[in-house]
Amino acid sequence: MEALDRWIERQYRHSAAAMMRSISPVGIVKHRPGFAQTVKPRKGSVVASPVLGAYDPEPDYFFHWYRDSAVVVDALRLLLEDASVECAALSHFADFVRFSLSLQGLDGRSLSGPGAGAGPGAGADSGPGAGSASWRDAIAADYRQYVRTDEDLAAVHGEAVTGETRVNPDGTLDLSRWPRPQNDGASMRALTLLRWRQSAQLDPDLNGLVDALLRADLEFTRRHWREACFDIWEEEKGLHYYTLRVAAAALEGGAGWYELRGHGADALACRADGVEILRLLDGYWREDLQFYRSRMLEANAPSAKELDISVVFAALHAAGSGETHSVRDPRMHATLAKLEALFDAEYAINRNREGRAPAMGRYAGDVYYSGGAYYFSTLAAAEFCYLAALTPQAIGSPARKSLVERGDAFLETVRRFTPLSGDLSEQFDQQTGVQRSAQQLAWSYAAFISCAAARRQVIPRSA
Repeated sequence: MEALDRWIERQYRHSAAAMMRSISPVGIVKHRPGFAQTVKPRKGSVVASPVLGAYDPEPDYFFHWYRDSAVVVDALRLLLEDASVECAALSHFADFVRFSLSLQGLDGRSLSGPGAGAGPGAGADSGPGAGSASWRDAIAADYRQYVRTDEDLAAVHGEAVTGETRVNPDGTLDLSRWPRPQNDGASMRALTLLRWRQSAQLDPDLNGLVDALLRADLEFTRRHWREACFDIWEEEKGLHYYTLRVAAAALEGGAGWYELRGHGADALACRADGVEILRLLDGYWREDLQFYRSRMLEANAPSAKELDISVVFAALHAAGSGETHSVRDPRMHATLAKLEALFDAEYAINRNREGRAPAMGRYAGDVYYSGGAYYFSTLAAAEFCYLAALTPQAIGSPARKSLVERGDAFLETVRRFTPLSGDLSEQFDQQTGVQRSAQQLAWSYAAFISCAAARRQVIPRSA
């Protein structure tokens, strides 16, 4: 069998090239006949999958999700730092910033009420019913049940646009009924912008655009982090560990950014909110079950999804270095161990693993497509182990070697269920290992890139 290191390098290059197809996919046109919609992406948009699906059986992921796009552009930064992959990263980043800023002008009020037209941001032949007296009239009768109400659309303007879960990649509002709001997008985008500022030399014009977008995202995060919203999987409304953790990280990073600009009051406010959020997250620890709960639902409603891989993603995406709510946190390690045991028992493909780590999913009882396993979940477990091996308490101890070996065992599982082509869908079936759900998922490729980058910090390429 090919050495793991060689496979990682080959898969890394394939993942980089494949992920780029989701960034500014201007050569792809998406038709949604039932919605009377034709979508022609703009530069800077990032689609979750460039493969056109219509739940036939692959889902329709031809949308620009706020959080997912930020995760992909953060992986693009890693490609820039690597410099071994030619991908025009800086140009793509600039387009992403401009596209993101343009979304602030969306206004759902132009789409609500009788006789409403296509609304701002829609081109001459894009968006539902563009150029017609009423876009709703053009929608097929059996699709109208899936369309947002006038009341819902009328509320989408100003800062509320940033709470949208996703938009069309042509820069128009998503008109389908969908779980909203989802407030993690602004925080994750702010973190991505802050990291790009550290990694790249930006010209003055781009610097100004980045600062404008960053300020807007930080202000949104500060004003809305206390509000209930939908979770990372868009299924339950409440206060979610992931959303809160990336908010705390964005505000902490934003405090430093404000200080450099002499805005002491804004810096103090951001830092105070970040500390308050982390204190709140301390209460998410379930001592009786030995894991961080992923959510607290409205009216304290019970949830079967408290043990959720999103908590591990929170540690990775926040990239904190503190003693708690990071890869240094023993409680976070306990949470990952509980998730590992859960999926080891739940998935048929985890039987007779022969040294491989378990394939990982999202939470117990998942029913979306195959219900897992997910490439990005299994890669997240591996990345967590590599980053934990870099912490002061691991360096120089036997735990470091164990963590690296555990990370490699998760990567061996990814290798086992990755086809020779290197293409990564969203899931691989928990019974058969066959790929399921969205094809060519950008997040799957971004997760591989960030996992490989973490491993290289422990095991340099020269080794």
